[in-house]
Amino acid sequence: MLNRTTVKSAEDAGQRTTRRRATRRRRAAFTLIELLMVVVILGIVVKYAAPKIDPTRFRVNGAVQMLGTTILAAQREAVTEQHDVIVLFDSSSNRLRIHSDRDNDAIIDAGEHVRFVPLGEAIVFGRGPAPAMAFGSSSIVIVKRISSRPALVFHRDGSASEVGGFYVTSVQAQRSNVRATDARAVSVERATGRASWFRYGANGWVKLF
Repeated sequence: MLNRTTVKSAEDAGQRTTRRRATRRRRAAFTLIELLMVVVILGIVVKYAAPKIDPTRFRVNGAVQMLGTTILAAQREAVTEQHDVIVLFDSSSNRLRIHSDRDNDAIIDAGEHVRFVPLGEAIVFGRGPAPAMAFGSSSIVIVKRISSRPALVFHRDGSASEVGGFYVTSVQAQRSNVRATDARAVSVERATGRASWFRYGANGWVKLF
C-alpha cells in the first residue's frame, strides 16, 4: 500500500503539472493579444504613412546618384588607364554608353570594352517644368557628337572635352509639365572633369554631391 507521503507527492506533482499547463495557456493567449495589437498598430501606421511615400522621388534620387557616380567612374578610368573614355548619351533609349577608347580614335574597336547604363524605371532625360541651371537649358547640354549623339570625352589627364551637363526627371514630369521637384541634374567641369549632381526643390537647385 502506498503511504501518505507517496500519495502527497503524487498529488503535488499533479498540481504542478496542471499549473504549468494553465500558465502555458495564459502565455499563449497573451501572445495572441499582443499579435493582434501589433497588427492594429501597423494598420494605423500604414493608413497615415502610405500616402506620404513617393516612389517617384526615390527613383529620381537613385537615378541621379547612379548617373553621377558613373560619370565620376568614367573620369577616373581615363586617368587610371591613360586613355580616353567616352560617355555617349542615348536619349532614344534613355541610357548612357561608356566606351573605353584605348587608341583614342572614337571608334569601338575589337577588344575595347563597352557597357550601357540605363537611367532607370520611368526616368528620362529632361527637366520638366523646373528652371534651367547655369550650364544650359537643353536636356543634354553637350556639343560634341559621336554617331549623331551627344558625347562627353574624358582624357588621360582627367579633363573633359567640354563643360556641360544633363537633366533627368520622371516621365510624368516631362510629359505633363508637372512635378518640378522631380528634376535632377549632373554638371561636369572641363578642366578637372569633376561631376556634381543636384536636385530641384522648393528653394531652387541644391547640390547633392
